[in-house]
Amino acid sequence: MSLFLQLAFLLSIILLAAKIAGYLSIRLGQPSVLGELLVGIILGPSLINILNFPFIEHELAGTIEKLGELGVLLLMFLAGLELQFVEMRKNLRVAAFAGLMGVIWPVGLGWGAGLLFGLDQAAAIFLGLTLGATSVSISAQTLIELKALRSRVGLSLLGAAVFDDILIILLLSVFLALQGGGGSPYEVLLIIIRMMAFLGLSVVFGLWGLPWIVRRISKLPISQGLLTFSLVIMLAYGIAAEYFGGMAAITGAFLAGLMLARTPEKERIESGMHALAYGLFVPIFFVNIGLSIDLGDFHLQTLLFTIVIIIVAVAGKWIGAGWGARLGGLSKQESIQLGAGMISRGEVGLIVASVGLIDGLINAEEFSAIVDMVLITTLITPPILRVLFAQKKDGAEKESIEAEQSPVNPEAKISEEP
Repeated sequence: MSLFLQLAFLLSIILLAAKIAGYLSIRLGQPSVLGELLVGIILGPSLINILNFPFIEHELAGTIEKLGELGVLLLMFLAGLELQFVEMRKNLRVAAFAGLMGVIWPVGLGWGAGLLFGLDQAAAIFLGLTLGATSVSISAQTLIELKALRSRVGLSLLGAAVFDDILIILLLSVFLALQGGGGSPYEVLLIIIRMMAFLGLSVVFGLWGLPWIVRRISKLPISQGLLTFSLVIMLAYGIAAEYFGGMAAITGAFLAGLMLARTPEKERIESGMHALAYGLFVPIFFVNIGLSIDLGDFHLQTLLFTIVIIIVAVAGKWIGAGWGARLGGLSKQESIQLGAGMISRGEVGLIVASVGLIDGLINAEEFSAIVDMVLITTLITPPILRVLFAQKKDGAEKESIEAEQSPVNPEAKISEEP
């Protein structure tokens, strides 16, 4: 069987299994992404191991992985495309508080957990940084299915995740620079300048350059010219974010979507990109997370360490980001929802952990525990969000009434009296 036919076989199995699993998940009252993640585990080395069939070349695993990476870029691009820059700006305070506390808590708890289990100072700090990473792509997909992405919680969640990503990448860059002996104040300042320069230039071009170009391309007699241009912009922003800005490519893709959302051709772009993403690349991304996990590699001697890491990861994000959201002005119920949406680590956690493994900051067993943490947090986030958003708004209404009748607002209480 030729290499192309092998790839065609894998893609047909992955896509068909993803859609069937997604349908079954929806029938059970859960988001489709949960089914896609679970079927990835079934197809992966934990059970069927389709990538290791005798007639499948090993190099195709890398091809599937790269297609999955395109999927997450498209997913974040669409998440940005559904939003308006003005809406994001309105929730800037909440996003900043939630993003900041959503980093401080898990990093601090992870650092302490690492020291408790005998890791050296550098490994413990890196473990904390790994737990501080957030992958909002899975939460964004779940909120899209729940039609809650443009709610106050959804907008704040995306903003907090972007803030979180920038802060974690900044801390990681500074940490690696210090570990490499190149952590002079000048080099640290240079890292910050690169990030700020990328964000500034990207926004300026997106606000003034993109609308002008989009208007002209939309009038050209080119088949799907607007869709192709949107793909190029998404990839260019992703490349620039990682290569020039020192941030994750998904941040650039999200920013590209946010900028194109301001153009008059937004609906045409969204229609084409949505079909391309959900018809091919996004299912591959979610299934590939499961394909990269081998539950058979789990060792009992690392069970306690893994359990602690998972608890710290979940509690750190949920409490930290939720508390930050509360400080930023969200209600108690909304803060709990936002904190839950920040739990998932997904591909960002795997990327950060891989950096530590390559640089020798963590060993194979510690990396395995982090992978297990990524898997668990990725799996539990969608059902938690669905439960939280499915709850009636009685709690929020009760809290609002109590706030109006509290001593802090005596006039409201008096006006309520007969």
